Amino acid sequence: MHDGLIQWLAHGYLDWAWWQIVLFTLALTHITIAGVTIFLHRCQAHRALDLHPIASHFFRFWLWLTTGMVTKEWAAVHRKHHAKCETIDDPHSPQVLGINTVLSRGAELYKSEANNPETLQKFGHGTPDDWIERNIYSRFSWQGVALMMIIDLFLFGAIGATVWAVQMLWIPITAAGVINGIGHFWGYRNFNNEDASRNIVPWGILIGGEELHNNHHTYATSAKLSNKWYEFDIGWLYIQMMSAVGLATVKKVPPKPVLLDVRPADQSTLEAIIANRYEVMARYSKSLKKFFTSEVQHMQELAAHLNDARTWLCKDEAQLTTIEKRKLEELTQQNAQLRKMIEMRRDLQALWSRSNATGEQLLTQLRTWCQQAEESGVSNLRDFSIRLRRYS
Repeated sequence: MHDGLIQWLAHGYLDWAWWQIVLFTLALTHITIAGVTIFLHRCQAHRALDLHPIASHFFRFWLWLTTGMVTKEWAAVHRKHHAKCETIDDPHSPQVLGINTVLSRGAELYKSEANNPETLQKFGHGTPDDWIERNIYSRFSWQGVALMMIIDLFLFGAIGATVWAVQMLWIPITAAGVINGIGHFWGYRNFNNEDASRNIVPWGILIGGEELHNNHHTYATSAKLSNKWYEFDIGWLYIQMMSAVGLATVKKVPPKPVLLDVRPADQSTLEAIIANRYEVMARYSKSLKKFFTSEVQHMQELAAHLNDARTWLCKDEAQLTTIEKRKLEELTQQNAQLRKMIEMRRDLQALWSRSNATGEQLLTQLRTWCQQAEESGVSNLRDFSIRLRRYS
């Protein structure tokens, strides 16, 4: 019996080699990542897709075993993050709390907010509230991870404790730390939305697609997080596979503009521009950057002083620092055409900012904008306006 205990502690029931245990652990943590991004995030928090009861219950059970997270708490904290993003009420903004705080205390910040009854009441609606949720998953949240530890120890012996520890740390490090921290601090941006969200890398594999965080904050209710042709969202791949066998139903993806022949702007054009406003402004920013680059050679002295302009010129003006706003004023004073492009950008943004204007008023403003752009003498503006009139 003593020898049998020693054997079990050394090898566990499976008696696997170390590399098999490593691969198995990575597979388990990836399933957990898939559960978080597909079930908790895209399905529960944002209602971007519906899951078949079989898939939904599998993810609920798996996350109970591997994270101990309660669906209502996770969804509520995440919804509040979107509603209060980058403000003092944001549960985990590195812009407010500092990147080191969010990286090192991400799980603690989540848990603290999850214990706030007001947050759960205001943002936790619509999450599972059946018998198994009330009496097992929510009531005995820590017992699930304890059961997982027993399973790991049984399968792998003493090394099972390490397997379990990796499983328990995976979400706090990758989601609570990396996504909530780095995803709002470092990376590239496809869209100048209202917060500081960023895409960490264009290949969303390790964290299930959540690496494409700027895309997500731009189109929060989309089941698909990739947007550019070179971006890959493995979570979306899984959703497509599940959809193919009837386990998932996608409700919403990012809008894609339909381009028709050039025509006078009409109501369809206006609606398409508003629906695709982030894509419209991203294209305008590219056009602005291209114009600035061509004009730099005519403003050598000023360009030397403003050599960092390419990094901030295309930002939404509300996101500029005081120094950047002063430099922008210098630029527009020196170049009338650049000033025209900045002014036209403001007027274009006003199309979806004026909530009290009627559709007819907005259409008149759009037509006026296109006419002014095409008569401005700035080729970049003219070309942009012509493309805009193709939207439908």
